[in-house]
Amino acid sequence: MTLTLTVSDEVRALVPGFTHVAIEAHGLVNGPSTEESSALLDDAARRLAVRLDGRAPHEDPHMAAWRAAYTAFGSKPSRTRNSAEALAKRALADGGLPRINLLVDLYNAISVAHLIPVGGEDLDLIQGGMRLVRATGEEDFVTVAGGEESVEHPDAGEIVWCDDAGVTCRRWNWRQGPRTRLTEDTTSAVFLLESLAPMPVAEAEAAGAELAELLEKFSPGARIDVRAPETAS
Repeated sequence: MTLTLTVSDEVRALVPGFTHVAIEAHGLVNGPSTEESSALLDDAARRLAVRLDGRAPHEDPHMAAWRAAYTAFGSKPSRTRNSAEALAKRALADGGLPRINLLVDLYNAISVAHLIPVGGEDLDLIQGGMRLVRATGEEDFVTVAGGEESVEHPDAGEIVWCDDAGVTCRRWNWRQGPRTRLTEDTTSAVFLLESLAPMPVAEAEAAGAELAELLEKFSPGARIDVRAPETAS
């Protein structure tokens, strides 16, 4: 069954021009990071440096648009950065990008190379469809603090991704919950590439196509379905 993804009218009204490319994949092979996935992350950092040409990540027009979107729903973008900006800062720092697992490495490499937020969710752990909504503030977000599972609640009006069990990612794409994240046991996943104007839709599509190619390369025989971009207008 194909995962249902919806964007609420409230989000569309607040952030016109939001586009997301979704890739649904089955039959994936995950595992620890490899030399090849590590090399992809290093190459992504080099591509990012060329793209920025000496600018800080937040000075890129696409990242500036994300900062404006975060401000629009009441978040402070200098404190809670969108996932692409946060990764870009790490990519340019001395420590470089983290190595998580093979699938996460692949989508992080695409995120950094194209400077676009990309997330991955384990399809077998999602309950019902996924929705991008403005939170009421009463939704549950299950996370881990100090090694113990704890429940937080988003701010009222905060943009969040959620499923039938609660919030899967807070502040749009700032922090993913552990419940649906990709682990080394993941075999089915959905990847979301999220863009705002002024990034051309064609560039988001190109990033999605590159990720699909990597998934096919590292998981031969996997069923990969790239959905046409959906734009909020």
